[in-house]
Amino acid sequence: MDLRQLAYFVAVAEERNFTRAAERVHISQSGVSAQIRQLERELGAELFDRSARTATLTAEGRAALGHARAALAAAGAVGRAVSDVTGLVRGRLAVGMVIGCTVTPLFDALAAFHRAHPGVEISLEEGNSGRLAEGVRAGAVDLALIGTAAAPDGLETLTLISERLVAAVPAGHALAKRRRVTLRDLDRQPVACMPVGTGLRTVFDRACAEQQVEPVIALQASAADAIAGLAARGLGVAVLSESMAERYRDRLVPLPLADVTAPALLALAWKETPSPAVRELLVHSRHAFFGSQAQP
Repeated sequence: MDLRQLAYFVAVAEERNFTRAAERVHISQSGVSAQIRQLERELGAELFDRSARTATLTAEGRAALGHARAALAAAGAVGRAVSDVTGLVRGRLAVGMVIGCTVTPLFDALAAFHRAHPGVEISLEEGNSGRLAEGVRAGAVDLALIGTAAAPDGLETLTLISERLVAAVPAGHALAKRRRVTLRDLDRQPVACMPVGTGLRTVFDRACAEQQVEPVIALQASAADAIAGLAARGLGVAVLSESMAERYRDRLVPLPLADVTAPALLALAWKETPSPAVRELLVHSRHAFFGSQAQP
């Protein structure tokens, strides 16, 4: 017997009809019938009762069906295993990264992956988080580092950073003496923040909508350095994450936004059924971001 015969046997058993089974496996009905007859001769038993309009399994056929399915599944696993290795020897990995993000552990993960699998071509492109998530869904991007307010629909995610939003102003600003501020304190202030499509901006916009606050978004930039530089020159109140604002304490005073409780997330996103290359990169990413605390 061979795998082709087992595949025809399973098709007839599931379709309960030789004609439909032949259409399913894309050969003639006579070809399916001939192969099933040959299989029955080799096994020394009839697998189907052909006396009725539908092909029903005999007792011997029922006993053989589970084993036939298992054999086909095992053969498929062999092919997938070889394909997985091949994909890690000479494949391509498309990685996306949110604009303005210089998260060095991601670069460390890519370098470790490249050392382990030098035959895989790595490409890296920047984009806003919304477009990158769509690219992952469409298959144009294998894995993306995105800023988000929540896990994107239909994608798996690994949260790397979860932080509250803060406002940041220069020392001479009217708000600088406060210990914390609310969104309404920003109501008449020009605001400098990330553009639409970034996770930080999504969190900020949602919080403003919930509080029925309409801030004046005077300045938008994709890089935290640019936002901090504009705010330091008195051009607007910067809206940043906690860790971003900490980097600019030499020129800005960070002020927690008391009524913005939802965190901004920085996360890796990928499809629910990742390729072998994505699985490998995730292993390196967990180690790069979390070290010995990385979970398998």
